[in-house]
Amino acid sequence: MSLIHNIALTFIPEVGHVTAKNLLGHFGSAEAIFKAKRHELLQVSGIGPQTAGHILNNNALQEAEKQLRFVEQHQVKVLFFTDDDYPKRLRNCFDAPILLYYKGTVDLNHPRIISVVGTRRATEYGRQLCRQLAEALASYNVIIVSGLAFGIDIAAHKESLANDIPTIGVLAHGLDRIYPPLHQPVAQKMALNGGLLTEFPLKTIPDKENFPQRNRIIAGISDATILVEATAKGGALITADIANSYNRDVYAFPGRATDVSSEGCNFLIKTNRAALINHTKDLIYQLGWEEMTPKKIQQIQLPLGLSEEELRVVELLKISSARIDELSIQSNIPQSKLAMYLLNLEMQGILVALPGKVYRLN
Repeated sequence: MSLIHNIALTFIPEVGHVTAKNLLGHFGSAEAIFKAKRHELLQVSGIGPQTAGHILNNNALQEAEKQLRFVEQHQVKVLFFTDDDYPKRLRNCFDAPILLYYKGTVDLNHPRIISVVGTRRATEYGRQLCRQLAEALASYNVIIVSGLAFGIDIAAHKESLANDIPTIGVLAHGLDRIYPPLHQPVAQKMALNGGLLTEFPLKTIPDKENFPQRNRIIAGISDATILVEATAKGGALITADIANSYNRDVYAFPGRATDVSSEGCNFLIKTNRAALINHTKDLIYQLGWEEMTPKKIQQIQLPLGLSEEELRVVELLKISSARIDELSIQSNIPQSKLAMYLLNLEMQGILVALPGKVYRLN
C-alpha cells in the first residue's frame, strides 16, 4: 500500500473522514482512488464533479510529498485507518481520523489505556489527585493519555513520567511544533516513554477549532476517561461527552460544592454522565484490573467436556483479566457466541464477571 497516497487522501479538499472511508470502501486503497477515472469517482456517494476534480489534479499528492519527507527525516510513524497498528479502540469510533502521525515507543493497542483530562487552571487538589492516580496505577501496566495542555493535562503527563508510566500526548497541531512551547522538555521525555500523536499534518498551527477534534482522539483511544478537575465549560467536558457517545466509561473525582474548578465534575456525576470515584481503588475495581506483579502461573482444575472455544478463553484469561471486546479480538470468537461461552464458564465457577464486562479466572 502506497504511503504517499494514504497521506494524500487527507489533503483532498471537501473530502473528510466519512467520505474518505466511502472512497476506500469503493476502491479498496488510497492508491486506487488516485488512479480512478472521473466517471468511476462520480459513482461514489458524496463525490460530485468538483470533488472528483480535486482528486484528479496533483495538488494533494504534491502536498503529501512534503509530509513524507518530514516523517522520514524525523522517524514519525504514519498510521493509516486500515493498518494493523492503527489504534483499534479508535477505529471503532464513527468519526475516527483516516490517518494519524505518531512519534513514540509504546503500542497504541496496549491492553490498558486510560485518558486523564481536566481544567487548564488546576488547583493543588487537582495536581495531588494526579500524583495519587499515577502512584496507584504504576503497578498496573497502564498507559496514560492526555492533551499536553496547561493544568491537569501536563500534571498527568509529569506524574506518569515520575512513576515510569508510559504517557501519550494527543496534539491539536502538527508534530513540527509543541504547544504550549513551555512543555517541550516534557514532550521530549514522553517521546522516549510513551509518545506524541496527532491527526494534523506538518505546519498545522493550534487553532481553536482543532482542540475538539483532538479531544475525540483522547476519548476514543482509551478504555476510560477520567476527569480530575473540570470547570462548567471547557474541553474536559467535551471529551467526556464524546467518550459517552462512544459508549466508553467516564469517571470523575468530585469536588466541594463551592469549587469552581470542580463544577464540571460534579455536574457530570449529578447527571449520571460520569461515575464517581473517591480513590484510585474505585477506578481499578470498576475496570476489573489486577496488579501486574510477578506471580505463579495459575493452576486450574478444568472440568471435562469444555469446548475448544471455552478452553481458548481460559488460556487467555490465565494471562490477565480482559473485557469481552478484548477477548473477542484475541480469541477470534464473535461477541454473540463468546457471551454464551463466558456464561457457561461462569456458571461452572471457572471465571467471574466484574463491572464493565470484565472477566477474570476464579
